[in-house]
Amino acid sequence: MQKLIRNARAEIREVMADLEIKVERLKAVHATLPVSPQEEAMLEGEMEADFATEARAIIECVIPDRLEPAIQALREVAGLRRKAKKRSPRQ
Repeated sequence: MQKLIRNARAEIREVMADLEIKVERLKAVHATLPVSPQEEAMLEGEMEADFATEARAIIECVIPDRLEPAIQALREVAGLRRKAKKRSPRQ
């Protein structure tokens, strides 16, 4: 049983590392996309967004809203950073 747990933790750490690499790749892609002079109007829905504006906006949301929380959760479950246990109130 312990070996299965060790193997699962190791696999989770690998997946977490892969996700961290993907985050860096997305940041690099984001950095290459040009900022449109009409970006503000596009983001406010005043005009149709071009690919660069839409991709930049999605990357800006996906990393902090989805990928970073997933990486943090995997880090905690793999035992790399222990989550503080909540104490139940005494009744």
